[in-house]
Amino acid sequence: MNDRRDRRTCILNVVLFCLLGFAADGRAQGTRADYERAMKLRETTANKVFQDRVTPHWLEGHTRFWYRNDLADGKRQYVLVDAEAGSRQPAFDHDRLAAGLAKATGKDLLADELTIDRLIYDESGAELAFSHDGKWWRCDLSSYEVEASPRDEPANASLRAFSRPRPSRTTGEETSITFINRMETDVEVFWIDSEGKRQRYAAVRPGDRHRQHTFAGHVWLVANAEGGTLAVFVATEAAGDAVIDGETTGRGDVRDEPRRVRPGAQSPDGKWSAFIRDHNVGIRHVETEEETMLTDDGSEEDAYTDRFFWSGDSARLVVLRTRKGDDRKVYLIESSPQDQLQPKLHEMSYLKPGDQVPISKPHLFDVENKRHITIADELFPNPWSVSEIRWSSDSRRFTFLYNQRGHQVLRIVGVDAMTGQARAIVDETSETFIDYAGKQFSHYIDDANEIVWMSERDGWNHLYLYDADTGRVKNQITRGPWVVRGVERVDEAKRQIWFRAGGVRPEQDPYYIHFCRVNLDGTGLVVLTEGDGTHDVTFSPDRRFFLDQWSRVDLPPVTELRSAADGRLICELERADAEALLATGWRPPERFVAKARDGETDIYGIIIRPSTFDAGRTYPVIEQIYAGPQGAFVPKSFGLHARQYAIAELGFIVVQTDGMGTSNRSKAFHDVCWKNLGDSGFPDRILWMKAAAAKYPYMDLARVGIYGGSAGGQSTLRGLLAHGDFYKVGVADCGCHDNRMDKIWWNELWMGWPLGPHYEEQSNVTQAHRLEGKLLLTVGELDRNVDPASTMQVVNALIKADKDFDLLIVPGGGHGVGETPYASRRRMDFFVRHLLGVEPRHEP
Repeated sequence: MNDRRDRRTCILNVVLFCLLGFAADGRAQGTRADYERAMKLRETTANKVFQDRVTPHWLEGHTRFWYRNDLADGKRQYVLVDAEAGSRQPAFDHDRLAAGLAKATGKDLLADELTIDRLIYDESGAELAFSHDGKWWRCDLSSYEVEASPRDEPANASLRAFSRPRPSRTTGEETSITFINRMETDVEVFWIDSEGKRQRYAAVRPGDRHRQHTFAGHVWLVANAEGGTLAVFVATEAAGDAVIDGETTGRGDVRDEPRRVRPGAQSPDGKWSAFIRDHNVGIRHVETEEETMLTDDGSEEDAYTDRFFWSGDSARLVVLRTRKGDDRKVYLIESSPQDQLQPKLHEMSYLKPGDQVPISKPHLFDVENKRHITIADELFPNPWSVSEIRWSSDSRRFTFLYNQRGHQVLRIVGVDAMTGQARAIVDETSETFIDYAGKQFSHYIDDANEIVWMSERDGWNHLYLYDADTGRVKNQITRGPWVVRGVERVDEAKRQIWFRAGGVRPEQDPYYIHFCRVNLDGTGLVVLTEGDGTHDVTFSPDRRFFLDQWSRVDLPPVTELRSAADGRLICELERADAEALLATGWRPPERFVAKARDGETDIYGIIIRPSTFDAGRTYPVIEQIYAGPQGAFVPKSFGLHARQYAIAELGFIVVQTDGMGTSNRSKAFHDVCWKNLGDSGFPDRILWMKAAAAKYPYMDLARVGIYGGSAGGQSTLRGLLAHGDFYKVGVADCGCHDNRMDKIWWNELWMGWPLGPHYEEQSNVTQAHRLEGKLLLTVGELDRNVDPASTMQVVNALIKADKDFDLLIVPGGGHGVGETPYASRRRMDFFVRHLLGVEPRHEP
């Protein structure tokens, strides 16, 4: 009897022990104090890094520039740099200027708190004009006497703000936007590319401004620290100011702008105007207004479109004809609209894998003879898209880019203007996929009749020079076991290309971006950046010099001035000061490398520890996952990574890696994803964590969690289904859980077309019965990116399989709802409850 009681007592003690954290050292993790630190982390760490941004203001002649240095305690310093002399010095005597300005304004001013927007030195250097508090002032640099200046520079026009972006589809003249941050917090500036994706360009501190080179028609989005849209601006031909003050969000979509006449309707010589009537093409003589219909076979289902491409001599016209595809609708129910009691039904057009896409093909017309010239379509039988239509300078032919459905054929097709005969100029094929969304680049050099083309044909992403007449490869421009990450500029006059590269310095992390230049014949490769980190450069207006800002996750930014001729270091400008950040207890991520499943390839990742880290304890490990093949996602530059750190503060070690199947490495590395998104790089990720735990035994791999959103949500659940012996707890947000349910372009690019059995085999819905561990699903009912029905079908399958799980549906929530404050807190609670074994936000 006593033995039975003793055994019962022992069992109860073990259960209590587990509930308090699975281990004795878990008792101080997941506490109220941990939560308080986590919730205040962004506030605690904000604005604690100084001298980390240099915005150059180049003076006339482009050999000198000034910038403002932001120091601790709100202090400022103005610096003047002479690029030719390699000198860096105060832009003026701060004490004397403050005294002179105080005398002129009658206000007390501190030397290290001056707010100056613009500086202009006269040619002799004896006088300085500057803008302060919205007014211009003149300072005699010998006496430092300051007086109001009559200087009257025209201000940039304020740009209209919109609330919703669209892709940047129009490229006009070069121009600029000056982003002016009148908010009390940092804002982020993004360019919206042609696919509608955000491309980060800059961060602007409170009270700062950032001048951004762009092109008329390009769309720019300004977001807060959480990624929420503050305002959207469209660049105009005249330089403009984009003021962000919390009240400029505007209304409506960029598409709400007044519709302009589509360019290209009128012929270059002004004699003809093309038009569409009843789905057919017609031309109108501008002087006589005589109209002639060139076609009569257009219909609503197969219509000629008002996209006109005239030859330079106005003798020929190309028009796209588009046969309609499917018009699949996705329906969303808004349960709790703000403007009415009853729910609302929303619908949107949303093609999914396997649906019929619109088919566009070019048609050629002889304008003078009113003749439709037949183009045989053997070279473009099944287009996903036809784009980049352009005429040769002599009007003898036009070319276009043909992307075949299934994304295994990408061609530049040339069409003879007289006969309509088509031939392949560039013919790119792949047994897996061609990453047209991330690695497609072509540039025509008309004067030399050449094309610069990007390809992974040798196993690495590189550039090739084509003869645009014969289609012959004249030479490979770049080569080696590294990749071109993007082309910055093609200098046709000097026959050089400026580009970004990854892995070009073999001793460094291959994901670090370096800037390079090479001759079109493949000679003269110069790696212009040097530091062991990832680089971002800003050129002087004449491109003789550039500012190189580089950093790592464990190294705050270093800003250098370098020569664009050879990358030579002219002088170091700033080395960021992060002492105040470190004083908060924040510790930088650790970079960690381990071998992949093949035993040879290096896998790169980071390890994030809490500020209260104690190597004498053990910590559950949580992986943030996003394995989308369109990129690589482990942070490489210095940053606060507040979301990951907030989770770590609760008593976890957070890790992030890029496994095989992601981008920016070799073609073989990338191809692992082909028809295989369910793989998600898990074999590499698990080996990486095991290698880290072998070095750091306090990483408890018996308690591993995983979370992610969108494709990361899909991978999170996949981890529990396929690797439930390793991952014990998962939080999957707005996952595309079945690739047949998600958007067509993303899924067909990586999973292939036509659809095969692998789509079903890798579906989280069909595999839901294999669930092990604890699962929280989150989804927004108004997710317009990933059909929320994808999550609900998983729910249905889990219920049928009698599996326990948690579900959070957010009324009115959109894509990425898992990062909203409530859902984020619920995610933290879920990990605390199931990995630490304590009730969230309560003292154990």
